[in-house]
Amino acid sequence: PLCLCWALGLAAASAPPNLLLLLMDDMGWGDLGAFGEPSKETPNLDQMASEGMLFLDFYAANPLCSPSRAALLTGRLPVRNGFYTTNAHARNAYTPQDIVGGIPDSELLLPELLKKAGYVNKIIGKWHLGHRPQFHPLKHGFDEWFGSPNCHFGPFDNRALPNIPVYRDWEMIGRYYEDFKIDLKTGEANLTQIYLQEALDFISKQQASQQPFFLYWAIDATHAPVYASKHFLGTSQRGLYGDAVREIDDSIGKILQHLQKLGISENTFVFFTSDNGAALISAPKQGGSNGRFLCGKQTTFEGGMREPAIAWWPGHIPAGGVSHQLGNVMDLFTTSLSLAGLQPPSDRQIDGIDLLPAILQGKLIDRPIFYYRGNEMMAVRVGLYKAHYWTWSNSWEEYSKGIDFCPGQNVSGVTTHTQEEHTTLPLLFHLGRDPGEKYPLSFVSDEYQRAMEQISVVVQQHKATMVPGEPQLNVCDKAVMNWSPPGCEKLGKCLKPPKSDPKKCFWPH
Repeated sequence: PLCLCWALGLAAASAPPNLLLLLMDDMGWGDLGAFGEPSKETPNLDQMASEGMLFLDFYAANPLCSPSRAALLTGRLPVRNGFYTTNAHARNAYTPQDIVGGIPDSELLLPELLKKAGYVNKIIGKWHLGHRPQFHPLKHGFDEWFGSPNCHFGPFDNRALPNIPVYRDWEMIGRYYEDFKIDLKTGEANLTQIYLQEALDFISKQQASQQPFFLYWAIDATHAPVYASKHFLGTSQRGLYGDAVREIDDSIGKILQHLQKLGISENTFVFFTSDNGAALISAPKQGGSNGRFLCGKQTTFEGGMREPAIAWWPGHIPAGGVSHQLGNVMDLFTTSLSLAGLQPPSDRQIDGIDLLPAILQGKLIDRPIFYYRGNEMMAVRVGLYKAHYWTWSNSWEEYSKGIDFCPGQNVSGVTTHTQEEHTTLPLLFHLGRDPGEKYPLSFVSDEYQRAMEQISVVVQQHKATMVPGEPQLNVCDKAVMNWSPPGCEKLGKCLKPPKSDPKKCFWPH
């Protein structure tokens, strides 16, 4: 049966729309003019919002890069798709070079499914779902790749740690800091311009061949170490981080103009969001803003997981719309399938919902938002209420070293530095009256009792059906790092790996 999207006024005879997902890295809710950023340095994204729909209650599936990306591409919570650790309770496990795991073969990724509808799929930028050969994006449904398996950390010495490779399709074409320069003193790098050109070329090529495309533009300029090209350096009131945002904004403007110039904007569904909240540990020079929300990346407070989000599809999405639909990056999986005329897989739990009724008809779909950190459900949002079953910002030990995920935002009994369990009496906030999570409701109030009755049912149902996947982020081994990626022989860039010595990964946060 044809899915809901055709019933929403798309003619069944017309080709399915192109899909363009613009995923930012560590960009915060408060980083765009459309979301109230005072310097108003994002004219293109602000225009995109005025021509499309702004989502004010849109969330990442995790407060960290890799689990959030795994969730976006599978439509499933990280605890289901394996992007978590059981090494230490409620730890945020990212995907460093020495991680052994990655996206399991058993997971079905969005590009694999879109192939059934004839889509050509490209990823530009950061993959972050495992860097060993079996986890290569072209083995998981993408037809093309320009970018990197990990973040642009470095420079490394290529003895204790190899520099991160940059791939074109199956093979590496160089390494960050060696062939793809990033000046850590000035913040200058041409990467965003390269990623922009890759996007424009791919769109032109697909338009010429009349094939529907899925482009996943996952660039990382706003992840520390932040970078921008020479033309944008020093142009922002917000310093280097603002320079990077201005360049991204300019690039997205050029991509949208390109779609219009080619005459395919009305047949291209575009969605802009971020993988997690701004990294306040890097702020203000290397990190963004989460607006009025509490804390940032790594935490399950609003600042860690509520994201800027814009849907744009001229001729279909009414201009100037604002939605309070509770959305999640996992919904992009289900919504994209719906647009392609495909059903989501029925043999597994899919956590993403189809947002098209919200986007095209302004309907509100009742659904909860779950806030996970590692293997633990930390909080849940139902309507305007958010209940914390666990609180934790980061450990006293890390905090005493100057690592602070909530700078200037200590809320007593909320932003705790020990893992505090509240499962018998959850901390409850009303996000309409108190978006900053500063005033927990009184446990003895009628409002608390009424809201918790409703929330408890949702949580019980969720936990009863939760079957965690095999954790992928438990084992680390220096021998699996990017020593000799495919293609290194041709470039003379293969490095000698150390002997394999698998160890339990250590996660401080």
